[in-house]
Amino acid sequence: MQKEDLKSLVTQMYDNLLENIDSQEEANKEQVVSYLRDSIDIFSHIDDSKVNSIEEAKAVFNNAYRELAAKGISSYKHTNKKFELISQMHEETINLYHNETIDIPSITEKFNSIQTDMIDEIQKANYIIEKLSTQIESLERDSKIDSLTKVFNRRALTAHLENICSHMNIPYEFHVLILDVDDFKIINETYGHIAGDKILIFIANILKKTLRDGDKIFRYGGEEFVLILNRIDLTHCEKIATRILELISKNTLLFKGQSINVTVSIGSTVLTKSDTPESLLERANTALDTAKSDGKNIVRMELADGN
Repeated sequence: MQKEDLKSLVTQMYDNLLENIDSQEEANKEQVVSYLRDSIDIFSHIDDSKVNSIEEAKAVFNNAYRELAAKGISSYKHTNKKFELISQMHEETINLYHNETIDIPSITEKFNSIQTDMIDEIQKANYIIEKLSTQIESLERDSKIDSLTKVFNRRALTAHLENICSHMNIPYEFHVLILDVDDFKIINETYGHIAGDKILIFIANILKKTLRDGDKIFRYGGEEFVLILNRIDLTHCEKIATRILELISKNTLLFKGQSINVTVSIGSTVLTKSDTPESLLERANTALDTAKSDGKNIVRMELADGN
């Protein structure tokens, strides 16, 4: 096999690898390594004595490659600069044998070295990715902000209610409301979970714009939010809750060209001196259940005995 034949064949191998990576949404390192390993094996078994032209050499490679290509490269998101380095190393390998008769064992050894370098780089990258992922998970565990809606999360709610209930000398009314998206399961089944996420963000944004700076918004879990309002009376609290219902029901969310109308139900209660975080949320949940059973898209209130 002549020098130009070898250069053309190696270039085709490289182009085939990149073409198949680009044609897939994702690919993983094992599949890329498998490609290189199989390619080396194919290359090693090309018999110079039986190959009379570069076209025949390509046919040998392509026939062997079909089975490899059928496996698919399914989980590689992005090729990186290390593939450029591999390309450079391919070129250097060819140039190394520029004026020499091609020695298949030597070229195979060189490709094995290239493969080893690539695996090392991928392992380093995966180590960094794994380390960063661990750090992100740790930050999310310690964070008090819900990553989707950017309001406070359930961990922050627990801490806040525990603090409030441990200081029962609050000189004003303290209201806890639980807001739940009506028919959220049906919405997810109809439009998909991405639409469901968009709805939660949509509602969180309305709440941020509607409530005062001193009020607090928490994502309680799933499609539920907890609102904490203070320095208002029962009448004012009901007006705020009703206003929230109206804003959500009258605003339409557009998703992939479709209009999605959303309503919510709200259960409300007021803090008493004997309350715990659990008793507060339990009463608010009872009120929410009543709102759901009474027809949804309404506010219901549940007060402690004696109020």
